[in-house]
This record gives sequence, structure tokens and C-alpha cells, in this order.
Amino acid sequence: MDRTSLKPALELNQLALTDSETEEILAFFADMAKDEPALKDKKLDSVEPMIHVVDLVNVLRDDKASQPFTRDDLQKGAPEATDGYWQVPRLLE
Repeated sequence: MDRTSLKPALELNQLALTDSETEEILAFFADMAKDEPALKDKKLDSVEPMIHVVDLVNVLRDDKASQPFTRDDLQKGAPEATDGYWQVPRLLE
């Protein structure tokens, strides 16, 4: 990776780096690139692909329908109501 290929990523993420920060990032990617050939030589056919490095558990609530408010409670704040619906002024003629 060089400065030219790093520029679109910086623009996309709206980042502005100093020259020393840019050099540090380029050095980091250069170190990673050195390890790539060693990883490509590994036999990984028996290794199951990972989605996350750590096992995650998604905690979800029970999906139960409920009616916490009645229509009358909600319409107490309405300036006007007609047949159970809020009455609002006409916007267009």
C-alpha cells in the first residue's frame, strides 16, 4: 500500500492525517503484507470460517403484542378529536 491507495480510504472516512501518522499506517500495512505469504501456505480446509472472533449472544425480548395506552388516554392531549381520530386543521385547500 502506498499514499495513492491510502487516499480514497482517508477521504471516505473523512480523515486528515499528518505525514508521521501516514507513515505509521503505511508501515503497519507493510508489516501485514509481509505475513500474507505465510498465511496463504497454511492448509485451512478443516478450519471452519469465523464470523466473529469471540462468541456473541444476542439477547432479545419476547415479541409480545401489548397495548400500554388506550385511545382515550392518547387523545387527552389532542386539541380536537372526532370519532376517535385526531382532528387537525386542513393544510391544503
